[in-house]
Amino acid sequence: QVQLVESGGGLVQTGGSLRLSCAASGRTEIRYTMAWFRQAPGKEREFVIGISWSGDNTNSADSVKGRFTISRDNAKNTVYLQMDSLEPVDTAVYYCAARLGYGSRWVPASRDEYGNWGQGTQVTVSS
Repeated sequence: QVQLVESGGGLVQTGGSLRLSCAASGRTEIRYTMAWFRQAPGKEREFVIGISWSGDNTNSADSVKGRFTISRDNAKNTVYLQMDSLEPVDTAVYYCAARLGYGSRWVPASRDEYGNWGQGTQVTVSS
């Protein structure tokens, strides 16, 4: 198991940027696939973007392509979500998730594939 703690959320205006971080602790020697999900009020939690353990493969939702970028620093056990050109529809609680991937390049979009979750961080985009 790995413990995940998100940070970096906040309030930003339309068109602005935010950078979220997710720090992992615990069994960090295991090769986890990492992803970000989000949940807006009254909606289901949805996949945003993910990255393989080696960082050589990513997967992202169509709604964030070209605006959001994911990266990771395995030496620091941290994954980052750079969010640019933010829109009010991006307002949600953002969750970091980890999946035991054994170094696989596959980055699934289904939340059922991820067994470890952080507590979430609020992102609010004002119009």
